[in-house]
Amino acid sequence: MMYAHPEYLIETGDLAQQLTDSSLRVFDCTVFLTPGADGAVQIESGQEHWHKGHIPGSGFIDLVEAFSDTASELRFTMPGPDAFAEAAGRVGIGNDSRVVLYCAGPPMWATRFWWMLRAMGFDNAAVLNGGWHKWQAEGRPVSTDASAYPNATFTPNPRPELFAGKNEVRAAMDDGATCIIDSLTEQMYRGEVAIAARRGHIPGAINIPAVALSHPEDHTLLDADSLQDALAPADTPERVITYCGGGIAATQDAFALTLLGHENVAVYDGSLSDWAADPDMPMAID
Repeated sequence: MMYAHPEYLIETGDLAQQLTDSSLRVFDCTVFLTPGADGAVQIESGQEHWHKGHIPGSGFIDLVEAFSDTASELRFTMPGPDAFAEAAGRVGIGNDSRVVLYCAGPPMWATRFWWMLRAMGFDNAAVLNGGWHKWQAEGRPVSTDASAYPNATFTPNPRPELFAGKNEVRAAMDDGATCIIDSLTEQMYRGEVAIAARRGHIPGAINIPAVALSHPEDHTLLDADSLQDALAPADTPERVITYCGGGIAATQDAFALTLLGHENVAVYDGSLSDWAADPDMPMAID
């Protein structure tokens, strides 16, 4: 089978041939998460990594600050439409742009920004299959030149249904028409590894780890048949809600579902960082 929406994924060879396109905007979205000595996760923007080498002409998307609601108590919260539009225009994303997103490691940071663009009504974006790892492994050109796109005008057309809040997820626990997907590793899902204030998962959620949707050796996405098999438990419900620790890995599952043609998919933006911090929200441990 073929992806229902192949336009959302671009191969490295195709991108290499299109780098001179004046409407193209290529961005590195990398963030690094490092476990600290106290067990807390250290969050580091990938901007210094971008400075040391990037796809020629590409810019950088700052998901830690510029494209997060810094007033929120939760990290990586989706900003409001006006704030998002201002930040998008500042990095050069306009209404007529073509956008390609990549990151180091698994594609979850690229899919995070892809999902944010989609939630703002922008559909002309694609994720680079294999990202930075594959681009480098193939010996393609790398630049250390400072580069930036000219400012642009981005007009948001919000699709609020692409993000879910805690109350919707709570209601979905008892709704047979909705499938809740935990995108974390099996160990985190089962409560063997702490990822939030409380261990475990949202009751009724099924576990489809984001890391299982791409090849570990080169970070390319599984082919359409393999993705279909991996996401088979989410085939029948009317609506799917994905979550993880902070709304990042969840977008990789949501992206894969959309790639296959699922139209009614949402990401729980606060994910377990929000859910587990509320003692009124139930948790399950398998």
